[in-house]
Amino acid sequence: MMRIAVVANTAWYLFNFRLSLMLALQKAGHAVVAIAPEDDHVVRLRQAGITTECVAISGSGTNPLREAVTVIALRGALRRQQIDLVLSYTPKGNLYSALGCLTAGIAFVPNVSGLGRLFIHPSAATHVAKLLYRLTFHRAHHVFFQNNDDMALFLQQGMVDASRCERLPGSGVDLQRFQVSALPAARAADAPAFLLVARMLWDKGIGEYVAAARILKARYPSAQFRLLGFVDVANPSAVPRHQIDQWVQEGLVDYLGPTDDVRPFLTDADCVVLPSYREGVPRTLLEAAATGRPVITTDAPGCRDTVIDGSTGYLCRPADAHDLADKMDRFTALSAAERAILGRQARQFVAEHFDETLVLTRYLDVVTRLASRLSSEGS
Repeated sequence: MMRIAVVANTAWYLFNFRLSLMLALQKAGHAVVAIAPEDDHVVRLRQAGITTECVAISGSGTNPLREAVTVIALRGALRRQQIDLVLSYTPKGNLYSALGCLTAGIAFVPNVSGLGRLFIHPSAATHVAKLLYRLTFHRAHHVFFQNNDDMALFLQQGMVDASRCERLPGSGVDLQRFQVSALPAARAADAPAFLLVARMLWDKGIGEYVAAARILKARYPSAQFRLLGFVDVANPSAVPRHQIDQWVQEGLVDYLGPTDDVRPFLTDADCVVLPSYREGVPRTLLEAAATGRPVITTDAPGCRDTVIDGSTGYLCRPADAHDLADKMDRFTALSAAERAILGRQARQFVAEHFDETLVLTRYLDVVTRLASRLSSEGS
């Protein structure tokens, strides 16, 4: 059995998206250590029985010296915890873990769960990131990708070996926790409740969603447009809180704040919308579909994987508020029976292709093979 570190740039991410994996690894007999910056979810991870060590991995820092100190601190944590294998997530979590592991002789398996702002808005830092990916991912034990677009990009640009990479169905969805619920029956057909679940970032398409709400409010004054997720995050793409407050005061949107349990918000919505510019595979859309909610999202990497256009929801053009409004208008025009059909088909789609057990099985297979190899090398 091995000592395995699971690394990301927030404990919130590990608690909400990787707790099932960590518990499955523990059940298989491995010792698990969660490594992330200090936040409110560190306590929750520990309460769930996960050993946690805090390392200040900044989500938005760009100072080279400070970032190098982070890599050194992460390497120290891995050695202190006597880690045999690192499973990493988020762009910085992947790169910094890889750098720390290579200098400490530790096996690592990164998961490319989206490429982040550097690939949405290319800059000089993008070239640095690509160089680091080439230097590190060729020496990874295995590399998971959440969508084929990202995997193809890494292969085309020589950032990973084909023999080491594999596409997973996102991070999967817990089909037992997210059960189908009937669409709300109390609201009038021309007063649907749309819900966007995400960090409040411009890159998530928040601006397009609000612009589409402005268009649709003129046609359907009783329609509701809800925002659910963190605001004031440390990210260059963050939507300022005062901007959200202004939209609320205009009557365009309702801001619901953050939550650790999205289920009641999903069941109270008629349709879930995410006009993001690029994703890994957005977990929130998988959870929405598992709940039986039609989804509207962009025809962009990661997002397009979650929808069968016209069958489980609709795809719109990225960064196009008018096309988004058109798809939301199309949903509003559906009868209750037609909306229910989309919802049932959405549930069936994610059940067949995005069941969390598929992801857990692949991780456990990779970990078991590596443990066997390390054991034979040590004997």
